Amino acid sequence: MHSPADSLIEYPSDFPIKVMGATHEDFAATIVDVVLEHDPTFHIGRMEVRPSSKGNFTGLTVTVTATSRAQLDDLYRALSGHPMVKIVI
Repeated sequence: MHSPADSLIEYPSDFPIKVMGATHEDFAATIVDVVLEHDPTFHIGRMEVRPSSKGNFTGLTVTVTATSRAQLDDLYRALSGHPMVKIVI
């Protein structure tokens, strides 16, 4: 378990997470659903979408309201483990 002193993040705070996956019509909506499970205040206005130059991949930046290290860890695990996701930064 991490103590608050272990973190450089003050909670709550806006925290951007980059998610990349193969381009698919449901990719953004699917990622929004995953994020909402961990941040019920998230909305689509807090997401940027960037297709790759060849259009094979889509990069999303989702800005969540981070409330704890555990919440961020759980969200990273959920995103990283999702079959549509290639990379989470």
